[in-house]
Amino acid sequence: MGALCSQETRAGKGPRGTEGIRHVAVVVNLGGERKVPRAGGAKNALQNLLALVDGDLKAVNETIVRRMHSSVELIPQLAGHIVAAGGKRMRPMLTLACARMCGYRGQRHIGLAACVEFIHTATLLHDDVVDASDLRRGRATANAVWGNKASVLVGDFMFSRAFQVMVEDGSLAVLAILSNASAVIAEGEVLQLTTANDTETSEQAYLEVIRAKTAALFAAACRVGAAVADRPKAEEDALEAYGLNLGIAFQLVDDALDYSSDTATMGKEVGDDFRDGKITLPVVLSFLRGDENEREFWRRTLEKLEQEEGDLARAIELMRKHNALADTIERARHYGRIAKDSLGIFPDGAEKRALVDLVDFAIERAY
Repeated sequence: MGALCSQETRAGKGPRGTEGIRHVAVVVNLGGERKVPRAGGAKNALQNLLALVDGDLKAVNETIVRRMHSSVELIPQLAGHIVAAGGKRMRPMLTLACARMCGYRGQRHIGLAACVEFIHTATLLHDDVVDASDLRRGRATANAVWGNKASVLVGDFMFSRAFQVMVEDGSLAVLAILSNASAVIAEGEVLQLTTANDTETSEQAYLEVIRAKTAALFAAACRVGAAVADRPKAEEDALEAYGLNLGIAFQLVDDALDYSSDTATMGKEVGDDFRDGKITLPVVLSFLRGDENEREFWRRTLEKLEQEEGDLARAIELMRKHNALADTIERARHYGRIAKDSLGIFPDGAEKRALVDLVDFAIERAY
């Protein structure tokens, strides 16, 4: 196995006026035998987590439906379209489970979990416009049905609803956590634009994008669970580290699946990232490990977007030749282990076991 180098990323003022430190990691020098995941170890992770928070999650869904109401007919219509498309509700479930693990037994976590889902839904609406996506979770995207302008504006509405819920909760600590996450997500979107179609993108630059775009909301969703229970800062930091590293692992697997899964599994067209010229880790590794002829292939197809029939198959062939897909999953396993270790300060219990199993689920989706 390879070496794991921990880094500390300063992320502005934390909820108690101190600088929040997010622990991420860069994996280097991977090699050796790759482990086969334990059979069925994570198969029921989502169902088990749902069983623990089912009553609370139903209340969250009711809150979402109620808060999507507007006298402007297009708003609930379009917002309802993306909500009805399904999704795992993983982020709000993280808030609910972390709050339970921290001993919270009130009702504030319901609204805050809905708030997390509003932020997530808003980013999906904006992402689909930026990426010009036509399919999400097996259904036509909102922008494909109603157009880009409506999708962007309803996304803004969802962000506004999220901030209304934050203010109603009345906690400056919670407001700091979720507002900071919203800002980081927006920064991640802009950062991704700077690496778009750039085959010279480094692994570190790629990791910064997914840390901001995907992992920041995972981290905030978990930290809120400790904050609402008024737990010590050490527990908030631990849950933030868990969510951050889970989010990184989750996105790494998603990026590998785009080249190794199918439309039914992914809910989007396989190879979408390739056709859009997105620079993800399988591309970064394949480019770095390839010869000059192979690098010219990546420049033509991803920088110039001059793609021909058979190019996607060639891209997958190069990724397999250089173990880029396998090593992307290996990176995900490393971040998954960091996530699990972050839970070490919490006592054993059903919620902790479910959160540990969720890490395995996020990674074993690749098999």
